[in-house]
Amino acid sequence: MGVKVKHGAVLPVEMKDKPEGAAAMGEVRAQAKLINAGDEVLVRRGLLAPEKVRTYTADALVDTGSVMSVLPIQVAQQLGLAIVGKTRAEYVNGSEEVVDLTEAIGIEINGRQAIVQTLVLGDEVLIGQIVLEQLDLLIDCLRRQVVGNPAHPDQPVLKVK
Repeated sequence: MGVKVKHGAVLPVEMKDKPEGAAAMGEVRAQAKLINAGDEVLVRRGLLAPEKVRTYTADALVDTGSVMSVLPIQVAQQLGLAIVGKTRAEYVNGSEEVVDLTEAIGIEINGRQAIVQTLVLGDEVLIGQIVLEQLDLLIDCLRRQVVGNPAHPDQPVLKVK
């Protein structure tokens, strides 16, 4: 199974809401707390002290064109994440590469947390569509920030059919 990793996409914006001096398009970043989900399981079972949970805070690039989230190898190692498989990643230019896939991690943005696997590649933390959907987050392109869905301000709401 291949995973598409495409960089550079942005959501359309309503120009009438554009604050003075703001650009309509551009890079969006978010503070993301990355958490070793296995450590959290051990804490819940009483086998690890809470202060021993491995975490990493990143100024992550939010990329609506990327399905999966991405960690550089150094971050995966710092979190103590196991590599549990490999998958193919397709870049925006059409080239493909076989990359490592981590065990589950927690990604917390704006007080909301998702548990996901991530790809290991590149040199920066990238947040993809799966995390944005799980956390019910939207991109405010005008202000270049990630915001909770205004229809669900208190917690994520996931659509099920």
